[in-house]
Amino acid sequence: MRAYVLGFQEVDRTRIRDVGGKGASLGELARLEGIRVPAGFCVSTEAFKRVMGEAPPLGELLDRLSRLKAEDRDGIRALSAEIRTIIEGIAIPGDVQDAIARSLAGLGEQAAYAVRSSATAEDLPTASFAGQQDTYLNVIGKPAILEHISRCWASLFTERAVTYRLRNGFDHRKVHMAVVVQKLVVPQAAGILFTADPVTSNRKVSVIEAGFGLGEALVSGLANADGYKVRNGQIIEKTVATKKLATWAVEEGGTEERAIEPERQSRPVLTDEQILRLERLGRRIEGHFGQPQDIEWCLVDEAFSIVQSRPITTLYPIPDAGDQGNHVFLSVGHQQMMTDPMKPLGLSLFQLTAAGSMYAAGGRLFVDPTKQLASPASRDALLDMAGRSDPLLKDALLTIIERGDFIEPLPVDPAASGPGQGKQGMALAGSGAQVEDDPAIVAELIERSQAALEELKRDIRTKTGTALFDFILEDIQRLKKSMFDPRNMGVIMAGMNAAFWINEQMLAWLGEKNAADTLSQSAPNNITSEMGLALLDVADAIRPHPEVVDYLRHARDEGFLEGLASLEGGPEAHDAISAYLARYGMRCVGEIDVTRTRWSERPTTLVPLLLGNIKTFEPGAGSRKFEQGRQEALKKEQELLARLRSLPDGEQKAGETQRMIRRLRTFIGYREYPKYGIVNRYFVYKQALLREAERLVRAHVIREKEDIYYLTFQELREVVRTNALDDQLVSERKDEHERYRKLTPPRVITSDGEIVAGAYKRADLPAGALVGLPVSSGVVEGRARVLLDMADAELAEGDILVTAFTDPSWTPLFVSIQGLVTEVGGLMTHGAVIAREYGLPAVVGVEHATKLIRDGQRIRVHGTEGYVEILSWPGQPDG
Repeated sequence: MRAYVLGFQEVDRTRIRDVGGKGASLGELARLEGIRVPAGFCVSTEAFKRVMGEAPPLGELLDRLSRLKAEDRDGIRALSAEIRTIIEGIAIPGDVQDAIARSLAGLGEQAAYAVRSSATAEDLPTASFAGQQDTYLNVIGKPAILEHISRCWASLFTERAVTYRLRNGFDHRKVHMAVVVQKLVVPQAAGILFTADPVTSNRKVSVIEAGFGLGEALVSGLANADGYKVRNGQIIEKTVATKKLATWAVEEGGTEERAIEPERQSRPVLTDEQILRLERLGRRIEGHFGQPQDIEWCLVDEAFSIVQSRPITTLYPIPDAGDQGNHVFLSVGHQQMMTDPMKPLGLSLFQLTAAGSMYAAGGRLFVDPTKQLASPASRDALLDMAGRSDPLLKDALLTIIERGDFIEPLPVDPAASGPGQGKQGMALAGSGAQVEDDPAIVAELIERSQAALEELKRDIRTKTGTALFDFILEDIQRLKKSMFDPRNMGVIMAGMNAAFWINEQMLAWLGEKNAADTLSQSAPNNITSEMGLALLDVADAIRPHPEVVDYLRHARDEGFLEGLASLEGGPEAHDAISAYLARYGMRCVGEIDVTRTRWSERPTTLVPLLLGNIKTFEPGAGSRKFEQGRQEALKKEQELLARLRSLPDGEQKAGETQRMIRRLRTFIGYREYPKYGIVNRYFVYKQALLREAERLVRAHVIREKEDIYYLTFQELREVVRTNALDDQLVSERKDEHERYRKLTPPRVITSDGEIVAGAYKRADLPAGALVGLPVSSGVVEGRARVLLDMADAELAEGDILVTAFTDPSWTPLFVSIQGLVTEVGGLMTHGAVIAREYGLPAVVGVEHATKLIRDGQRIRVHGTEGYVEILSWPGQPDG
């Protein structure tokens, strides 16, 4: 028998499908001793489905609604209004009305009630849907309650609710509506309690908003609220607002806003004792649900009643260091230029490759430099390196250190000073290894890396089953030994330190900023910048053959390379693309995640770039661009040396500078090579693991070979060993990954969950300028092309690329642009290095650049000073 009405005592958190998120939460709270919940009942989703089943026209309308895009506001508005009208016009069936009437009789039919929506996709641990459906207060009498229940059902299709579901991937047909009918309490005060700070995400800080009367004035934004913050049982902040309006229930039903008496407007809503009592109540509720809560409360006769509690779904997960101590965690993704979430196989493989411990949270990786920050011997070196790389990171760390209450300083240990601070310290603060200025060192390191790669390709072919996993683990150890070889680290640091030295000394001696940027252009042995120029050579091979160019315009993944064979010029194009893929095909966007699709796996990814190169450039552009950069670097060197020689001690300064320029150009290009070597190895591992996955598919252990991406390396080894896997695990991991995609990872997060954001300390900027980190000198104006996906690249000559971040796979775009702006990055991250190689003015670390700059706007990039000016809107004149 269908249960159309369920009392609060009949439901708990397991009954979301029956009573929705809000109803399940209230039922759970009503069972807790000492928690006051106003009495009530839930009109179940069975009643909603019964009503929807009596409205045949809805099926076609829901199909049309599902096909709309979230941006189609007019279409959503019209369709959703039509659906709401139909639902509100359906008579509630008699047996449903009878069930509601019986519950009302038990509570008092003429009492005042709150009638609240409770959708099955509402107040969930992963998506709150807060405010998407409707709530009605002070509803009196059975006819009015039935009418407002229908309105709640219809509110599942408000414009805002439909748009939210479209954006978050929820199927309209799979979301059902229950309705909570709850006795209305008439409070002297009401408000919201967050058991974690919704601004900083600090889990140890509770935030209370409080106002007089019902809480609707606060929720709707009509009235100011008092704000209180509590930490560890102490009030740490109290803001008493001037409260001019409050919402009150009226006798005949409904609510109205009334003015608050002048003498009460500036009076605190809650006493200190009430604030602390409410905070303790919130912590108890949080403890029961096991995660931070957003709680609606009412104060009635000096007692608190809870009318709603939902999870706070926007908080970033805290990395787990395995103890209860204070920890500071730094984002690895911000340094690797890949802040998207990684799948479990990619995460675990990268952790195995890393020098020190890394902690996963929200699908991203973090390192813990707390010990280095606590030690005077290592703190300054770490902060110095952070400041050179990413000033926002340094400022966030300084903010934590200067508070003095989070990181406990360690005593000075003379033995701990110097470079030998352990692998973690070296990975974060750099290596002091010295190398001679001999180009042969770079050539030898590259040759050794290539030989090791060929050996890996040969030997891995014979490995299957668990032996393959053991072999990969052994090879990772060989890779790490090579990566952290003193000469390898020494070459990388020699190039970086030479750039730092040149910039510091040229500023001090000549007043010239960022001189190393121009000197770095067309440096030898930069595998990543060579990759961008090499794609110009591929375009040269295709350009003379119109039939091939037309084929590219309509290219499809299936049989892409094979389809070239029959075309005029097709064999030449096939050979050029194949040769490019043989050298660079292991690259892709987000390449540190082994699960990402590589260019060799989907060559059509390169087609928009090839077509752009064919259209924009003349034959031979690749070699001309490289030579132009080399000449500009030489010209800058001669200019600097001439100016230095005119100074006191000029010959000595010029000599020192010339040696540093030679060191810069000898070593700076190699910085990109170790990552190229790692990604090459990852691709070899991936191909071998996918062969194992194909066997698992044939054995019906997994459904599709890509399912292995949702298992860690060790979990996958166990699946291969046992030939068994719980299907539910893969499904849960897929859902988890989708949730992580919606989170924005922080640069710095503490073990309290607090996200500490750094700031640029700049006061010399034009009004409206967007500040960032200057990483490649020069000033350029052009059209902004805001791209979040490389596949959408349609660049014209003179465009400025604006994106969240770039990794090496974006390099082929750099040959077509004249400037770069990114949200993430530092002085030595990929986009900065390649921008300098190509002579592109660049500013990185511009917070929210892809939202503040609109595609098509004309902007000016100040690569030397580190800011961006918006000059005009698309279609408008400059001004």
